[in-house]
Amino acid sequence: MVMTTDVHVRDLRYFVTVAEELHFTRAAERLYVSQPALSKQIRALERQLGVQLLRRDRQGVELTPAGAELLPHARRVIEAWAEGASAMREARTALRSTLVVGMSTSPGRGGLLPAIRSRFTAAHPGATVRLRQVSWEDPTAGLADGEADVAFVWLPLPDQERYAWTVVAEEPRLVALPDTHPLAARPEIDFADLADEPFLALPPSAGPLRDHWLALEERGGRPPRVGAEIASTEETYEALVAGLGVCLVATGNVPLVTMGGVVTRPVRGLGPSRYVLAWRREDRRALVAGYVEACRRVARGG
Repeated sequence: MVMTTDVHVRDLRYFVTVAEELHFTRAAERLYVSQPALSKQIRALERQLGVQLLRRDRQGVELTPAGAELLPHARRVIEAWAEGASAMREARTALRSTLVVGMSTSPGRGGLLPAIRSRFTAAHPGATVRLRQVSWEDPTAGLADGEADVAFVWLPLPDQERYAWTVVAEEPRLVALPDTHPLAARPEIDFADLADEPFLALPPSAGPLRDHWLALEERGGRPPRVGAEIASTEETYEALVAGLGVCLVATGNVPLVTMGGVVTRPVRGLGPSRYVLAWRREDRRALVAGYVEACRRVARGG
């Protein structure tokens, strides 16, 4: 049984070139190889295929019937491989010039994203920015699994030492609650008055970020009551209007949950929240550094 599965594209290219030139020396010059090396490769290909492809005599070189049969197929293989190699080059180029920005919810905050994109593309005109929406189940918004290159996230992060970040906004944590809630009548609420309320919680996979939005540090060791778990702004709003619990929300995210039936109030006794652009510490690519710099400039108002 003749095995042909290990034929290399290079060997087919050598065969096609000799078949086109019908002359080993000219074919070797076209291929930038020596004539003896070319002859050796053709003989090896013939042994592998179990047929003679070229007939050599004093008059020159001619195709055998088997060689004539193989020629169009060999040309198609070479052409297909060339197309595949071109596609891979384009893919590598696209990977190098595409920056994936992860986020759980749109940052909003006064046109932050368009302003960063404008500065970034001015400095990197050949780059493409692709936004990737990630569930709240992943507090790193795609950084942990490599699906995002940079990400807009809230601190604290799980495995925080893996990441570097620049602060986009430091905002008070307000409480969102149904407008029918007894505490909604107050212009400001003490956190102590919220401690026994059922809270809406991020999924357990959010780790320290779940604890932050449950204000674990401010509870003095008392465990929170979890009324429901939420993984999106839509779920948050629905849980609030259904009276399943209250939740803490950063000032910049208030418009996302304060539709009909929901209000927010300032809370005394809570530290602020920090919204950041984060990236993996070991990632020193120019596109990542460029996006970070554009973000810093926008955050500074520059």
